[in-house]
This record gives sequence, C-alpha cells and structure tokens, in this order.
Amino acid sequence: MTIAVGFDLDMTLIDSRPGIHAAYRALTELTGVHVDADLAVTRLGPPLRTELRQWFPEADVEEAVATYRGLYPDYAIKPTVGMPGAVAALAGVRKHGFRVVVVTSKLGRLAALHLAHLGLDYDELAGDLFAEGKAAALTEHGVRWYVGDHTADMIAAATAGIPGIGVTTGPCSAAELIDAGAAHVLPDLTGLPDLLDRITIGP
Repeated sequence: MTIAVGFDLDMTLIDSRPGIHAAYRALTELTGVHVDADLAVTRLGPPLRTELRQWFPEADVEEAVATYRGLYPDYAIKPTVGMPGAVAALAGVRKHGFRVVVVTSKLGRLAALHLAHLGLDYDELAGDLFAEGKAAALTEHGVRWYVGDHTADMIAAATAGIPGIGVTTGPCSAAELIDAGAAHVLPDLTGLPDLLDRITIGP
C-alpha cells in the first residue's frame, strides 16, 4: 500500500466555524433549546454528542444529534472555507507520491460534502472517530503522519504509533500539542509542503 499522510478535517483542512455556527442557530430555532453557537465553535474537535450534552438533557441528545445532522447540509456546507494552505498541503503530499487520507470525528457523509464543495481531493475518508478511536483507521489506511489541530489528534497518532504534526489553527496551543505528543508543530498548513520536503517518510 502506498504511504499516506492523514489529515483531520475541522480547523485543520477546513474552517467550518461559520457553517457550524449557522447549523447550531438553526437547531436552536427548531428545537427551542438554546445552544450558544459562539461558544460551541470555539471548541470544535470532540464528537457532536459531547457538545450537545452541554445543552440538551441526556434523554434528548440522540434526537438532537439526528436533528442537527439533518439541518447540517443546508446550513453548514456553503459558509465553510478551506484553511490557509490546505490546497497546497494536499498538493505537497501528492508531489511525494503519497496518498491523502482524511480521518475526522465528523460523520463521514457530512465530511464528504465539505471536501467536495471545496474541491479538496482525497483518497480515503473515515468519519465518526475521535482520539484513540482514530488509530485503527490510520493504521488500516497506511497513514505514516497525521496532521491535526487538536490534542486528541496527537493522541490518535501516538496510539497508531506514528508521528503527529500539529497545526495551531484550532483550539489548542503549540505547547498543548507538543505535550500531547506532536513531533512537529506548524502555525498552519502553509508550512506543510516544506516540512514534507525536509522529513523522510520511510516505506
């Protein structure tokens, strides 16, 4: 299997805050349950249920998840933009002959809508996975480096036994990413092609 570089999605490849904000506002309007969208978009990364448990009683969480996901395609896709350097980062991976694998906590079919809308080309996509739960997918798809913005992404890489590359475009600082095991930390994806030129990824 050809070597792959793995990427998280939210706040790594895409800035989904405007779209997620709109989806949470729509959820509030539909359910009558207040979700502080401004706050929610500052802590993207963990699974949707983690956030919704802050606002809905446990007995209503699964219904809220289903409702939110039903609203998501209409509200969250168009406002979302690519992160700085995302297109060039994927091109840098391709230049080395590596595959692109996206492993995200977002539901796979919703992640695919984002990637298609923004024209971000990938080879494999695994969704609805978080932290250690991402490790099996990273291993299955031959990922040799995993790029993410959250400490949980660095934990995923460590669990899979591969180096993590942190980007400080999400809620976690460089120090937090390093403490979580990041082998490299970049301000954003614009530096990834140069980093890939400097490091050696063995067979």
